[in-house]
Amino acid sequence: MKITNIKIYQVDLPLHEGNYSWSEGKSVDVFDSTVVEVQTDAGISGFGEVCPLGPVYLPAYAKGARTGIQELAPLLIGENPTELNALNQRMDQLLKGHPYVKSAIDMACWDILGKVAGLPVCTLLGGRYGDDVVLYRAISQRPAAEMAENVTHYRNEGYKRFQLKVGGNPDEDIARIKAASEILEPGDKLIADANTGWLMHEAMRVVDAVRDVDVYIEQPCATYQQCLSIRRNTHLPFVMDEVIDSVDAILKGAADQAMDVVNIKISKFGGLTKAKQARDLCVSLGIAMTLEDSWGGDIITAAISHLAHSTPTEYLFTSTDFNSYVTTSIADGAPQRVNGRMAASTAPGLGITPRLDVLGDPVWEGR
Repeated sequence: MKITNIKIYQVDLPLHEGNYSWSEGKSVDVFDSTVVEVQTDAGISGFGEVCPLGPVYLPAYAKGARTGIQELAPLLIGENPTELNALNQRMDQLLKGHPYVKSAIDMACWDILGKVAGLPVCTLLGGRYGDDVVLYRAISQRPAAEMAENVTHYRNEGYKRFQLKVGGNPDEDIARIKAASEILEPGDKLIADANTGWLMHEAMRVVDAVRDVDVYIEQPCATYQQCLSIRRNTHLPFVMDEVIDSVDAILKGAADQAMDVVNIKISKFGGLTKAKQARDLCVSLGIAMTLEDSWGGDIITAAISHLAHSTPTEYLFTSTDFNSYVTTSIADGAPQRVNGRMAASTAPGLGITPRLDVLGDPVWEGR
């Protein structure tokens, strides 16, 4: 089997809440998502998606994804999409770095592999654990009382994991954490996610002020070493996210006892192939994980569900359903939230059928 053509689609994903806000005053109203279709000489196509959280979160942005895919795509014509390790090695030879550019292509090729094998991607990634997976809800940065109200609202929809977006004024963040913690119920988990937004002295103030609160501290500062300094000065469970972008980063963090949980974002690693490698390493090291991506719609949510559902349950801290945050559906068959949980499709591949009427005409193709 050979790749014969790669198409790129662009789609806007507005938010149900109208706006998503996180650390340092960052916010997004509409997400710019890129969908890739990989076509083959066997008449089988696969679909992938990449959706950076704007240009100010990670070293990734939507137009950069499309430009990079245009650079790679013509050079992948004739490659076998079902040989995932070889394909990833080829992409790394052709384009140094820029893992997010490669993510949607890799994802689409897993979709193809599943269709060829007649198996869901979940099975190919290691097998299905349990009936479904637990989800978190990101609570957009707002005044403390409003964020607490939003926790209650989403708990009523079945969520039990709440990721508070902090990383702003430390006094306001302390109030946000305490307000949310006061309304938690047994079995709930609260994560204070600073998204690199605090300086070290600010992070120390916050973790000291909430030392008696049942809360996880996530990525308080910009660099690994800064986060490690906070980790060594708090007993609260600790999550590393933005600085976890490779198996080397995971190995270093494990050696330094820098975290209790890591976030593995598919596009930050370069696709499902390398995210699976990182996931399996964390299982071997005994590190729990949040399995997700930077953002996205139905196709990314489907990919997340397959990665999460093929992870041993005790190592899956949580996952996410980005398609429930946005108003536009771009594919049929994507997993839907049920009582704060979701399940990967049992259909071959990712189990989705893109809505071409929504995606419109491709903005580029590399035949």
